[in-house]
Amino acid sequence: MLRSLPQDTSTSFTWAPTYSPKPEMFREQHEVTNLGYPQNPGPVMSTVVNIQTDTVVPDHIVWSLFNTLFFNTCCLGFVAFAYSVKSRDRKMVGDVIGAQTHASTAKCLNIIALVLGLLLTIGLIVFLAFMFPPYFRAVQQGMRNGRGD
Repeated sequence: MLRSLPQDTSTSFTWAPTYSPKPEMFREQHEVTNLGYPQNPGPVMSTVVNIQTDTVVPDHIVWSLFNTLFFNTCCLGFVAFAYSVKSRDRKMVGDVIGAQTHASTAKCLNIIALVLGLLLTIGLIVFLAFMFPPYFRAVQQGMRNGRGD
């Protein structure tokens, strides 16, 4: 609030603004002054995580899953999938040698399952290509002779 000048000019009165601070302002100012750096900083603690990038071990889990679904000859695809999961578990624990061992076994089983699956598929196609036409001709000839039911 401002005080107005008196109308009587004979008296000397100084004109000064009056200011009454609110208690909230004192609290805010007090809080701001206390938000600074600590007076006695202690030792700074830090955490370091070492990640080794040279321990990349392929676990062949996608290949094993493919062989399990499509070329599961003698359950080799399923066994390869089990070894792939074991390899991934060993890798998560940090056992790089165990992960490499299980991954190598899974890779060998995947190769064997894939080769056997392809050979059996190709063999079945060749078998049907050579055996089905003579059988089809025999059935047709039997129907012409009237013996077919």
